[in-house]
Amino acid sequence: MENQEYAKIVLDELTHTLTHIDKESAEKFVELVDGAKEVFCAGAGRSGFEIKGFAMRLMHMGIQSYVVGETCTPNIDENGLLVICSGSGSTKSLVNHAQKAKEVGAKIALITINPESPIAKMADVVVEISAPSPKSAKQGDIKSIQPMGSLFEQSEGIFMDIAIMMLMDRRHMDSDTMFGRHANME
Repeated sequence: MENQEYAKIVLDELTHTLTHIDKESAEKFVELVDGAKEVFCAGAGRSGFEIKGFAMRLMHMGIQSYVVGETCTPNIDENGLLVICSGSGSTKSLVNHAQKAKEVGAKIALITINPESPIAKMADVVVEISAPSPKSAKQGDIKSIQPMGSLFEQSEGIFMDIAIMMLMDRRHMDSDTMFGRHANME
């Protein structure tokens, strides 16, 4: 298969997953982010890379955001929101982070394939992405040609970019304003 054929199939898969995200869950996700004093972002593997991009965009918006596990990340408290990206929703380190957040009264938002997972049971909002993953018992409602959890990881990243756009609308913010917080070390 040629690159353009792959591209069409991958884009069709992404269209399917992204347009099947529940609107109410997406709106509640954005409300929780918008209302949090601080947003703490956690994920493992490729989901960890995706969530770091979300933390960066939050920072560009002027929202206090941190990546869990980084050396300069403070403690979460009852005014914080923990956003977790986990296809399975059962990665042990992420379950531990969710338990600690719950103990201090923080809110939890989960982006996952599995809305019945241990983290989902603790979450204030669950954004379900219907994509297959070899690590999740729930396989989504489409079969992907992509390897491993690629469709989920791509979908979560794009969903978080969409959430940023929804936040920008709420805050009457444009890209130029955000560029003012972009790193400029030259």
